[in-house]
Amino acid sequence: MDAEQKREKRLKTNEESLRELWDNVKRTNIRIIGVPEGEEREKGTEKIFQEIIAENFPNMGKEPLTQIQEAQRVPYKINPRRNTPRHILIKLTKIKDKEKILKAAREKKQITYKGTPIRLSADFSAETLQARREWHDILNVMKGKNLQPRLLYPARLSFRFEGE
Repeated sequence: MDAEQKREKRLKTNEESLRELWDNVKRTNIRIIGVPEGEEREKGTEKIFQEIIAENFPNMGKEPLTQIQEAQRVPYKINPRRNTPRHILIKLTKIKDKEKILKAAREKKQITYKGTPIRLSADFSAETLQARREWHDILNVMKGKNLQPRLLYPARLSFRFEGE
């Protein structure tokens, strides 16, 4: 193995560990997609998240809900060329709470905020998101063939074939 190949291998390893670090930092984050801009001005982003939980998962609201470490719109500034609302990023203190909310969201399928459909998703690094996005077409074909595909972390495909 020559010096160039070693450097390439080291670079690839470093990029991989950087991606894993970013994903680890974002591990407790939930991304809320589709909440109209300006909603947070009167009540703040934390209150919006609590309203979404109360509206979509009323039984979850009875339990003492998760502590929110941080809640904000991302990116910080509005891009005038993007006509979609910025995402809301919620950083929770416990991964268990994030997983419970995302599981409930998957089971409910249609999540709303004041009647408007929105999406809740896990927050990943740009590299992981891109790798997961590349599976999109394959996942759709597999869903059409009723193979029950799933993406495992970071971007590995899993599916059921004849019930297994």
